[in-house]
Amino acid sequence: MNRPLADPIDTAVIRSTEKPVSPEGGLIVLNGSLAPGGAVLKRAAATPELLEHEGRAVVFTSLEDLAARIDDPSLDVRADDVLVLQNAGPRSASGMPEAGYLPIPQKLARAGVKDMVRISDARMSGTAYGTIVLHVTPEAALGGPLALVRNGDRIRLSARDKRIDLLVDEVELARRAAEIRPAQGMYARGYQRLYHDHVLSAAAGCDFDFLTAFPSEELK
Repeated sequence: MNRPLADPIDTAVIRSTEKPVSPEGGLIVLNGSLAPGGAVLKRAAATPELLEHEGRAVVFTSLEDLAARIDDPSLDVRADDVLVLQNAGPRSASGMPEAGYLPIPQKLARAGVKDMVRISDARMSGTAYGTIVLHVTPEAALGGPLALVRNGDRIRLSARDKRIDLLVDEVELARRAAEIRPAQGMYARGYQRLYHDHVLSAAAGCDFDFLTAFPSEELK
């Protein structure tokens, strides 16, 4: 008599839809005034208590600024603040590195703080954890709202509503936007010039605009 074959799927590892690891998806796309083009949050790696959070922004304007100040004992930062890294997206000088996993400031880590809301236009490893918002679009280098965040601004994250919002009035944001001067002539030639002039945003896959099936007008 032929016996039925054993199920090759170990349901202790690969769960059925009736018994998922979590009732909600691990990744969500956020929108809102800070990321009108979208941002990504790995909800499965976040601290549940921080998925609905409002805090004060502590801003780092570049990777160099982050490295120089994140562990400075005099840094004005509290456990309920929101760490913000600007200018780490595809069009920035750093070219969207795996820098989204902003470290916890040393003085807070020593006090036992394990996680904070962290926001950037960078990316991070898929094995990293924390309440981290990535791929903010439009990125700071393109003058997106992320570029307008200043120390002390209030930022609200709501995984429930899938939103990330900068709680600053439009008049003030317009004033800040008028003060921004785009970088000129970052690269004169070669691959760096090609990349800078033609790479698309994270929301469009960081592809070159001339390699897509339907050339984007995003950077024109």
